[in-house]
Amino acid sequence: MTEFSPGDIVEIATGRGLAYAHVTHMHPSYPPVVRLLNGLQAERPADPGAAEAALTALVPLGEVLRKLGLAHEVVARVAPEAGAFPTFRMPIRDKQGEIVYWWYWDGRGLSFDAGREGAEDLPFREVMGAARFGEALDALG
Repeated sequence: MTEFSPGDIVEIATGRGLAYAHVTHMHPSYPPVVRLLNGLQAERPADPGAAEAALTALVPLGEVLRKLGLAHEVVARVAPEAGAFPTFRMPIRDKQGEIVYWWYWDGRGLSFDAGREGAEDLPFREVMGAARFGEALDALG
């Protein structure tokens, strides 16, 4: 059973304020797609899901928050995003470790496009664990 559903806005109590995460999509083989929203709040805003995303990632959110020992709760539900599953990127490296091209994953399959416009803004296709998610929360400042 999944702890969160698309459209959930999750309030996360950090030592420096309240952070918000928006669960946007589910995939049967990966953790949920989560948008960590910009900024920390002293108290719950009227519309906690209104902020822009600081990052988008595949995150087993409940497990990560439990590992970090952070209290959390679903505080709002918005209509699930009507748009398609977001596109993620994966680097393909040569023997020296240099990126030679990128693969793109849209939740259904992989594609390759050497000259893709805006590719540098796409999230990485990797599951974000507790340590990296904690770093992302710390960076919200």
